[in-house]
Amino acid sequence: MNNAEERISDMEDRIMEITQSSQQTENRIKKLESNIRDLWDNIKRANLRIIGIPEGVEKDKGMENIFEEIIDGNFPNLKDTGFKIQEAQRAPNKLNPSRPTPRHIIIKMAKVNDKERILKAAREKQNVTYKGTPIRISADFPTETLQARREWQEIFKVLKGKNMQPRILYLARISFKIEGEIKISSNKQKLKEYSNTKPRLKEILKGLL
Repeated sequence: MNNAEERISDMEDRIMEITQSSQQTENRIKKLESNIRDLWDNIKRANLRIIGIPEGVEKDKGMENIFEEIIDGNFPNLKDTGFKIQEAQRAPNKLNPSRPTPRHIIIKMAKVNDKERILKAAREKQNVTYKGTPIRISADFPTETLQARREWQEIFKVLKGKNMQPRILYLARISFKIEGEIKISSNKQKLKEYSNTKPRLKEILKGLL
């Protein structure tokens, strides 16, 4: 992780230093920003984000024990599967006095598969709680990746309404079923090009691409 963060820092410095022609500069910056996003995504790939745990409760129990209580109370079938926590901490952002919501807890699992099993269990249970208080468990994505995933939401709703079984895949791709096959698209431009070959899909997505 330290090596990856050093690489990210180096690339951010290079972005600041680029002073060549406008088009070349823009292309190089886009490539560096894409590399930074990929590195952050890899760093966070095994992370879970716990939302809604009150501030300060970890002082007596510790983050790891709180997380184990959440698993025991909500997913008893997972507690004996041997998953390991690599690191647990509050998100580093400062508390906002005008919006006193608790900072999120970031759990770094030792294995990506463990994270996926917990996320799957949380989706199936839907109502996850800690000591009677509703909480949320989600994947921990960088801001840019979250934004890219949100951009699929309108398309996702339309495809779901047409029973095309859409899914948002890791990192920010969309998949759906059409004519008996699964189609995966990584961005709206590629989806638009594909929809031009499928009149029905083009009509469904009219105004969204």
